[in-house]
Amino acid sequence: MAWTESELDALRRAYASGTLRVSYDGKTLEYGSAADLLSRIRTIEGEMAAGSGRPLPVAGFAGFHRG
Repeated sequence: MAWTESELDALRRAYASGTLRVSYDGKTLEYGSAADLLSRIRTIEGEMAAGSGRPLPVAGFAGFHRG
């Protein structure tokens, strides 16, 4: 599915403000929870990043062992 920057921006604004109702491009959606909204944001970010050829950010913990 083709996501738009305006959709992603609207989702981010809604998440940041704590609301679950999002309006963009003449559409209005209501999410069941903040976790649902965040999941949609992450999905869109991942698909947009994969389509642009840039690598996805990686988070992890470095570790070492003396011995």
